[in-house]
Amino acid sequence: MQLEKAMIIIAFSFKKMKMKKYLLIILGLLYSTYTMLGQTYTWSPEFFEDTTDNVTLTVSGFNPNTEWSVSDIYLWAWHFDNDGTQINNPTAVGNDFGNSPETAKFTDNGNGTYSFNFGKPEDFFANPNYNGVSRIGFLLKSQDGTSQTIDSFKDVGIGNIIFITPTQNTVIVNSGDNLSVQAQIELQGSLTAGGTYTISFTGTADNTPLNSMCGFPNCTNTIQNITSGGIVTFSGTPPSPNNTITIEDSFQVIVSPTVVEEALPAGLKDGINYDTMDATKATLVLTAPNKDFIEVAGSFNNYQPQASDVMKRDPSTGKYWLEITGLTSGQVETYQYWVYDTTPISGSPVIVKAADPYSTLVLSPFDDPFIPASSYPNLPTYPAGQEREVTVLQTGQTPYNWVVSNFDKPKEEDLIVYEVLVRDFDANRNYQDIIDRIDYFKNLNINAIELMPVMEFEGNESWGYNTAYHMALDKFYGTPDKFKELVDVCHQNGIAVILDIAFNHAFGRNPLVRMWMDDPDGDGWGGPSTENPFFNTTPQHAFNVGSDFDHSSSLTRDYVKHVIEYWVEEYKIDGYRWDLTKGFTQNCGNGTDGGDFGCTQNYQQDRIDVLKEYIDHVWAIDPDHYSIFEHLGNENEEKEWANYRLGEGKGVMMWGKMTSPYSVLARGYYDDPTNPATGCDMGNGNISGVGHKSRPSFQGKRLIGYAESHDEERILYQAMVNGNTSGTDATTFESRARTMSSIGAILLTIPGPKMIWHFGDLAMENSIFTRQDGVVNSPDGSCAFEDGGAIPGDSKLDTKPQPQWANNWLSDANRGQVYHDWSRLNALKITEDVFEGDYTINTSITPRIRVFDTSISNTELNDVIVIANFDVIAQNVNPQFTAGVGTWYDLMDETGSTTVTGSTTSISIPAGEFRIFGNQSVAALSTNDVLLNTFSIYPNPANTSFQVNANISDVEVYDITGKLVKGYKGSFTTTDIFDISSLKSGIYILRAKNQNNQTSTSKLIKL
Repeated sequence: MQLEKAMIIIAFSFKKMKMKKYLLIILGLLYSTYTMLGQTYTWSPEFFEDTTDNVTLTVSGFNPNTEWSVSDIYLWAWHFDNDGTQINNPTAVGNDFGNSPETAKFTDNGNGTYSFNFGKPEDFFANPNYNGVSRIGFLLKSQDGTSQTIDSFKDVGIGNIIFITPTQNTVIVNSGDNLSVQAQIELQGSLTAGGTYTISFTGTADNTPLNSMCGFPNCTNTIQNITSGGIVTFSGTPPSPNNTITIEDSFQVIVSPTVVEEALPAGLKDGINYDTMDATKATLVLTAPNKDFIEVAGSFNNYQPQASDVMKRDPSTGKYWLEITGLTSGQVETYQYWVYDTTPISGSPVIVKAADPYSTLVLSPFDDPFIPASSYPNLPTYPAGQEREVTVLQTGQTPYNWVVSNFDKPKEEDLIVYEVLVRDFDANRNYQDIIDRIDYFKNLNINAIELMPVMEFEGNESWGYNTAYHMALDKFYGTPDKFKELVDVCHQNGIAVILDIAFNHAFGRNPLVRMWMDDPDGDGWGGPSTENPFFNTTPQHAFNVGSDFDHSSSLTRDYVKHVIEYWVEEYKIDGYRWDLTKGFTQNCGNGTDGGDFGCTQNYQQDRIDVLKEYIDHVWAIDPDHYSIFEHLGNENEEKEWANYRLGEGKGVMMWGKMTSPYSVLARGYYDDPTNPATGCDMGNGNISGVGHKSRPSFQGKRLIGYAESHDEERILYQAMVNGNTSGTDATTFESRARTMSSIGAILLTIPGPKMIWHFGDLAMENSIFTRQDGVVNSPDGSCAFEDGGAIPGDSKLDTKPQPQWANNWLSDANRGQVYHDWSRLNALKITEDVFEGDYTINTSITPRIRVFDTSISNTELNDVIVIANFDVIAQNVNPQFTAGVGTWYDLMDETGSTTVTGSTTSISIPAGEFRIFGNQSVAALSTNDVLLNTFSIYPNPANTSFQVNANISDVEVYDITGKLVKGYKGSFTTTDIFDISSLKSGIYILRAKNQNNQTSTSKLIKL
């Protein structure tokens, strides 16, 4: 915000900003009508309240025609609430600075002045989380935003009351204590000083009812022998002519209750414990060391907790617990913990109101108003009059009916993981989008989906790493049952589900941060205090965001174990990708937010041990659970996890980032020239690091190699903007897209698990820095542009457009070919045992990969040669065929008719293309029996009908016994609807033909 250079106003202390000592500094003169850059602003009335007064702003001394060459002026406004938080524009002035609506236009009064009527500020600035208006910020602008004044401000309120003592807006006393109260009055602007003021107390004390008169501007009194809590109110009326309005402020006095010491019933965990035998009961458990007492405030007590709502304390563990009774089965209830500390450390609050840290569903006043009903129908209503998140409690919930109750996971060696951000996958940005596209995944022949974090995060449209509640689903994507349906549908189609989970940090809404926070300004936000048993006060590593979890704390470790156990048991999750595992050390803090980079990069025994403890815990629950670490560290440390319990078929898969080498090849280089635009050199195209043999100490295939992930710039975008242009057609999308098929060939065929980033299989060339409107806003001049790092102000984290579906990329010849090629490569990898064998990689602009397994008979596929040409001109490549094999079969030819003799020493490969040969042919082996590679059914699962995305004929539906139960004859287009309402719920097989008489077979699920 800008300041007028002729008059600087720094003002703190506005109406209803309670219980703080504010500084009021005025340099120059403080006017209610003042001049900036020629114009004068006049408010009528001069002083006003946000809830009672209609307000008009008048501008004089300003001619838009002469100043800006426009005839009208428009308002741009924002406000600060009673906590001092800045809130953005109201609906009346719009959200597009470059296109103001007519509701924001000033009225031309015809006398050289312009007026804008706000009405009541409460109504004008109304929003779902309205918390008063303490200050209005505004400026004048032309409608298109090309001209504007500087920022101006108007304080709201008649006056201000400042409590000197006490300094908290909640005071806790013991029964019989005395309480000293001292307050001071300040009046706005030109109001006449003076008036009559009183201090009162609604609780019980010796001098009740307290109604002590005070003078101006100071008031002091003592409330003696307090025996019950209440409200201390300081109020008064300024002298005439302002004596029609009262100013007041207050704080709460609470008498500390007696906490019942009683053993926690056996078998209860932190969070909600439902009584399986009695739907009228639930027991809440909370770990809260250093807290004096906790009240449960909820819809079941109208958020007015009484003595019976004070949680009991287990004397042996210190855990707090309370049984809630009288509940109605199936009825949605909400609650918070009101956590009290009678003697908080400096800067910490007396009371924190927080949802349950172990919430499985929370309601948020910040985010929920913007969640579409189509994604989360019948979203419970946030309780009126409350603040911050609340936990949902609902007994007697109908359990989800799983179709697949015991999924048989693919082997780690065969994994092809498809990383996806739900937000950017399809237009509705929800779980249903992925369910509806299940054939897209199935036909691509991937066998695992890795979802970027879906746990309740701050905001709605996010990557998800700003997690607030680790056990609650973020509602923006859909309901818990819809997520279970997604997992179930994936399992029905042979696809594992892996969750990306962030346990390095949490953000400010997290209750485990807030219950022990440093909050010197009293706004309810802050970092961890020194008493926090879960978080470090300063990060202990170099990569921190948010608040840093302390994994040396047994409470933190118990929390992590509870969370990872929950998702496996409740949602049948098959694995976790652990985000930023370097942050799990406690050895590398340097007292600042920067941490110690060198220490963080080095071998740290504490994080080796704690991460083994976590995966041991989840393996005890699910012995076949996938564990993937984003460590990107040194081999001497990564081997500790990669080899851990490998003899039992376990071992941790380590992220193997190879973006730079694959990008260099896709650009048409091997040794990458320095990019003149950025000054960045990406090195060379040596891709050998994508396989586990590049880490000699790894005893098994536990490196999950990838060319793209959510963190890096798109390979094809790099090729389009920075590629080698010396070839005849090197600059066309068609030529660049061909290289993506070749990227798949030299990535997916290498033995060991692999990962792809969504839409790489469709030759996605849109930059990772693309905004939602399609404009690329990248950090020009930074090497982060090359390798995907985030720079303040770029658009890396922005919500992305959806060209892949809007433009039907599957039917595009170039993109469809990449999809088809990757589908075939994936099918080979999954179905053919040789791809679990040994391999060699020879790197150059024309790389060669040999995959072989001598334990497999020569009558089967046991030897594979992959060659590719990333040059921008055709190259003759020696495949170096293995001696003794007379005929080599082109494995991309499903007919098996394309062969090459074993004596061949030179194969001409056009620019950007690849070849893959095997000692035996492999016929149409798609794991989905799909010949129409672009064919899909939607929605699937379906309720009463479905459609398809291609022109087809002769549609037949079979039940799982092979019986024909439905048939459709004729020619059908994508607009035709197939009615299946007469079919029973279950799994069916659908077969269809296209105009070329090709057949597609797909699974159809009828709900």
